[in-house]
Amino acid sequence: MDSGSIVPATDVTSSKPQAIYDAVVGNAGCGGASNALQCLRDADYDTFLNAVTAVPGIFSYRSLDLSYLPRPDAGDDFFSQSPEDAIDAGNFAKVPVIVGDQEDEGTLFSLVQSNITTNDELIQYLASYFPANPNALADVADLVANYPDQALLGQPAGSPFNTGVLNNIYPQFKRLAAVLGDVTFTLTRRVYLESLSGQVPCWSYLSTYLYGTPVLGTFHGSDILVAYGTSNDLNVPTTSVQTYFINFANALDPNNGGVDAPLIQWPQWAIEEPDLLNFRALRNTITLDNFRKKASDYLGANKGSFKI
Repeated sequence: MDSGSIVPATDVTSSKPQAIYDAVVGNAGCGGASNALQCLRDADYDTFLNAVTAVPGIFSYRSLDLSYLPRPDAGDDFFSQSPEDAIDAGNFAKVPVIVGDQEDEGTLFSLVQSNITTNDELIQYLASYFPANPNALADVADLVANYPDQALLGQPAGSPFNTGVLNNIYPQFKRLAAVLGDVTFTLTRRVYLESLSGQVPCWSYLSTYLYGTPVLGTFHGSDILVAYGTSNDLNVPTTSVQTYFINFANALDPNNGGVDAPLIQWPQWAIEEPDLLNFRALRNTITLDNFRKKASDYLGANKGSFKI
């Protein structure tokens, strides 16, 4: 699972997905049809395409407040529970897992919200992602309290991580990027692993090979260039990712097949020893998966509060 995690989601019959459907129906000119679904099915390609892309997308202002994502349907056996609930109940395939993230998952999705300049505006924006939660404002406030608001002091903390005062293109950019990346990818990955640990073999990673890239850092999607070798098929990250993943596909163990340089032994992730493989530009290292622990502990204890 590259950029993998659990994504807590409201039921398909809830108000949020209904609003998306209604918007698509309206944009397709099917609002007055006696059977809106059949009207959508009968629409020509361009009409349908324009309708389904008229709702907010991941590069719009709504960003990771996703219009389209897997949503549970309590009346259907195929996907009846939100992912975090299924994991907690043990309703998942008991197979080995590799799951990991780019260090700066949220930067790509925080470029356009430049009107968010204060802590209150940040909380209001993020709380709007969770309309099914009547306590969203308080829950989001408690979450973002784990991300210091230092923008006004000229010391913005956040993503791209470990870059000091650099890259803050608007007052809350780095902070918003950190929260969005963690809630959608990086820290929910850790919450997922904490639920899996001891049940199936797990390996996890963090990629930092693009550290220093202005504004974006090691951003979401940059692993595609590395994994498929389109950046340079002889570089350390590409050689490492391809070798580990092919080993895993063949033997369900990324180390099975040899760990000659630039590879190193990749330890399993466990709650007692949460080791991450750090894919860096020139070499691989092992690091502890304990960064931003207060935020991940809060997410883990309040998973049901952040269903989108």
